[in-house]
Amino acid sequence: MSVIQVENLTKDYGHNRGVFDVSFEVHKGEVFGFLGPNGAGKTTAIRHIMVFSRPQSGKTTVEGLDSWKHHYEIQRNLGYLPGEIALPENLTGAQFIKMMAELRGISDMTYTDNLIKRFELEASGSLKRMSLGMKRKLAVVTAFMHDPMVLVLDEPTSGLDPMIQDMFIQFVREEKERDKTIFLSSHMFKEVDATCDRISIIKDGRLVSTFVADDLRHSASKQWRFEFAVKEDFERFSKQAEGSRHYCVASVKPEHNQMQVLIHDSEINTLIAELSNYPLVYFKEIKVSFEDYFMRFYDHSTHGEGGEENAAH
Repeated sequence: MSVIQVENLTKDYGHNRGVFDVSFEVHKGEVFGFLGPNGAGKTTAIRHIMVFSRPQSGKTTVEGLDSWKHHYEIQRNLGYLPGEIALPENLTGAQFIKMMAELRGISDMTYTDNLIKRFELEASGSLKRMSLGMKRKLAVVTAFMHDPMVLVLDEPTSGLDPMIQDMFIQFVREEKERDKTIFLSSHMFKEVDATCDRISIIKDGRLVSTFVADDLRHSASKQWRFEFAVKEDFERFSKQAEGSRHYCVASVKPEHNQMQVLIHDSEINTLIAELSNYPLVYFKEIKVSFEDYFMRFYDHSTHGEGGEENAAH
């Protein structure tokens, strides 16, 4: 079941800024990662889910309800953590929490108090003098305080110290175990890798890949890097590798006699047999991380782009 659905969303701000024909869905009980650098279009998509902006074309729905037509109904069961925190400076943290509790109709503050304790929030101080990290903690508490089943998180750990980042990652995992649906927009590979079930990568306002995270974590396709002891051997093997049906050359460094190939697990013995004829300095597997996969789309030497759903193989 799709809890959040974005269909052919387009918002063009000019100068190649905005989002263009973006479509994706977030399933019930999953953590969906929306990965891209600042300015790629992540927050623009979120602004439309949250109805802070109206699309030029396409639409967004939450739990089957049109975001634009049923905004107030959707908000009752949705928690939102913005990427940029703007808080009323004339209040203390405690006063802001009280105000948000009243707006949410929360009378029992037990859950909120547990969040305050968990995230080590010092809420008594003035918002005007509060550090960025403490403001981020306050935003986390107020986003989760009504215990919503749908969460939209925009760069949630930005401004948090590493210990609190780890605490937040664990919290997201626990919320997922409670069957909550979580949309996580981020440019931090650590939190995406640690929490997400599926991931979309956005570049220049367009989706370039959507994949199941475990397909990348446990991919049967591997990368191996090796270095030849002799320049002539490197050149001879390079010519041999050009026509191979068993693997493809991912990169070469002629100045170091090095080569990196992409190969399926079932073909590794063939590669080893071919290389056994050459003296090597080293031969090792290169683990493909989310960052490696992401950089395929953001490396200037990468030419392929598109909005298709791609498996990470």
